[in-house]
Amino acid sequence: DNRYFVRSAQINNEQKNNLIIALQANFSVVNELRFETVDPTIGADVVRKAVLAVILAIIGILFYIAYAFRRVPGQVGAWRFGSAAVLALAHDVLILLGLYAIVSHFWGAEIDGMFITALLTLVGFSVHDTIVTFDRVRENLRRRAGEDLVTLLNDSIVETIVRSINTSFTLFLVLVAMFFFGGPTLKYFTLAMIIGVVVGTYSSVFIASPLLLIGYKKS
Repeated sequence: DNRYFVRSAQINNEQKNNLIIALQANFSVVNELRFETVDPTIGADVVRKAVLAVILAIIGILFYIAYAFRRVPGQVGAWRFGSAAVLALAHDVLILLGLYAIVSHFWGAEIDGMFITALLTLVGFSVHDTIVTFDRVRENLRRRAGEDLVTLLNDSIVETIVRSINTSFTLFLVLVAMFFFGGPTLKYFTLAMIIGVVVGTYSSVFIASPLLLIGYKKS
C-alpha cells in the first residue's frame, strides 16, 4: 500500500523536517501520516505500569476465585481453584510476551498503550474461559460427591469444551478481519489479541483444569 514506517533515535521537529525533505528529493510525493516521539523515561514508565497492572490483576483474580469457590465440596479446595487459574494465566501472559517479542524483533512491533490494552483484555478473557470450566467442575463436585476426581474433571471439560471453542472461534474470526482490514494502527493490537485468544483457550482446558489434580491421590 506504499506506506512505510521509519523508526529512529529521538529527533526534534527540525530534524524531522529535514528527513521529510530528503525523502521528497528521492520520491515524488511524501505524505506524513503520523509522527510520534517517546522519551526513554516515558517508555520505561509504560512498561513499569504494565507490569504493575498485570500483577495487581493476577492477585485480584486469585482472591476473587478463591472467594467465589469457597463452598466447593469434596476434594478440591477454593485456593486450589484460584492457584490453578493464576498459574494458567501466568502461562498465557508469558507465551504472549514471548511471541510478541519475536514479532517485535523481526517486524518492529512495539510495546505501547495498545499492547497493554490487549494484554489486560486477554487476562480477563483467559480467566473467563477458565472459570466456565471450573464452574462446571464445581457443579459436578456437588452432584457427584465421592466420584473419582480425574473422571469428574474429564467429564466437566467435555461438557464445556464445545462452548469454549465456539466462543473463542467467533472472537478469532472478528480479530482476523480486524487484522487484515483494520489498518496499520490496529495491526499489532489485533495480532496480540489473536495470540492471546488461542493461548487462553487451550490453557483453560489443558493447563488450568489438570492443575486441580496437583496433590490428588486416587483412592
